[in-house]
Amino acid sequence: MAEDNLDRRGFLKSAGAAAGLTLGMAGSAFAARGGKSTGRVIGANDRIQVGVVGVGGRGSYVSGVFARYGEKTNACQIVGVCDVYEKRKRIAAERHKCPGTLDYRELIGRSDIDAVIVATPDHWHARIALAAMDAGKDVYLEKPMCHTNEEIKQLVSTVKETGRVVQIGSQTTSGDQWWKARKAIQDGMIGQMIMSQGSYHRNSIEGEWNWTIEPGAGPDGKGDDYIDWKTWLGPAPKREWDADRFFRFRKYWDYSGGIATDLFYHVVAPMQICWGEAQFPSRVGGFGGIYVFKDSREVPDTFQLVADYAKGHSLILSSSMANSHHIPGLIRGHAGTIIMVDHGEFERDTDHITVIPELFRDEKTHEKSGLTPEYTQKFGLDTITIPIEEQNVMVKHVSNFLDCMRSREKPHLDVETGARAQAVINLAVQSYREGKTLYWDEKNWKATPKQPKGESA
Repeated sequence: MAEDNLDRRGFLKSAGAAAGLTLGMAGSAFAARGGKSTGRVIGANDRIQVGVVGVGGRGSYVSGVFARYGEKTNACQIVGVCDVYEKRKRIAAERHKCPGTLDYRELIGRSDIDAVIVATPDHWHARIALAAMDAGKDVYLEKPMCHTNEEIKQLVSTVKETGRVVQIGSQTTSGDQWWKARKAIQDGMIGQMIMSQGSYHRNSIEGEWNWTIEPGAGPDGKGDDYIDWKTWLGPAPKREWDADRFFRFRKYWDYSGGIATDLFYHVVAPMQICWGEAQFPSRVGGFGGIYVFKDSREVPDTFQLVADYAKGHSLILSSSMANSHHIPGLIRGHAGTIIMVDHGEFERDTDHITVIPELFRDEKTHEKSGLTPEYTQKFGLDTITIPIEEQNVMVKHVSNFLDCMRSREKPHLDVETGARAQAVINLAVQSYREGKTLYWDEKNWKATPKQPKGESA
């Protein structure tokens, strides 16, 4: 994970060169405006025009949610699609009855588009989002928000500079359970926070990410089979056509962080909301290995993340693609424990959260309580169940993004909260690959093998 000290224009130029492209319309337009991002002022009753870059499995699903929501409410409409795979581009264009292109620059350069959905492979997320913001577009950016630590910094600074609205696409963060847990913690229901835990487990015959390879598709394909492989590689190392890398990109470090970036993001981002203040980690370790699925993959099929935070608490996450049994998602405090998802599946709905006070027997009085009188007077000694209303978190996440485009407020998963989730995940991946504990240098936004001066783990 290289971390060059680049300004945003230099960063985008290097990204364009790596892809064999120039910045084109978006970069030229930004320069012509003197470095100020512009965009249409959207009224309460205006229909937001949305373009989509990347219409594979995830992009097709997300654009479908936007389209159906727009049909129901008149809030938005898909007006353009882009993909480097001709077949996907054609199908999406026909589905949404709109123009399609193989070149994302054509889409973000359109003056009639207000927002861009970025649902490409991970190594392209930040680059397209940055170019879209420079072109005056708001962005619905699929998780993970980026691939490198340098990109984290660039995204945060660009949102501040351009004033664009960016919603990171981990839709579970729009679930009510995290916000109610946040309030419970702020109210003192668990006391001093000590440790958060969560998991993300799956078990499938594909070994996860071994998606179907379509025969005949590739850079030499004709018609629907054509894939612009050179552009798809973009900033990644140059390679001859490899269908496994294209169709199963999450198995390879060049384009993904595997389990950590694909799945742990859905756990770490909600945790950041629960904590009440998004935080960078101080010390991180990543562990695991390829234990079962011994194919061409580079990323582990089983992975654990352990992180410490300067505020005085730890985060412990477990996962495997070879076992589907979760552990409860919870936060432990000195006075109690709050369980946000007792079934352990962070993306699955729940109808309640639970707060369990810390009780222990006093050796002198034999009373079963280790809590202060103030706590017991306020909350009692019994387990407390807080109900969660039925919700469609994906629709809520999309609705929140569109509402924020009109109000210019921060969305549920804004770029700064997303950045803190991304940092701990990136460090865990780097720790695993390098075989050593890493620290986060917040001043310089980078990983370091030594604890930065003036900080404590």
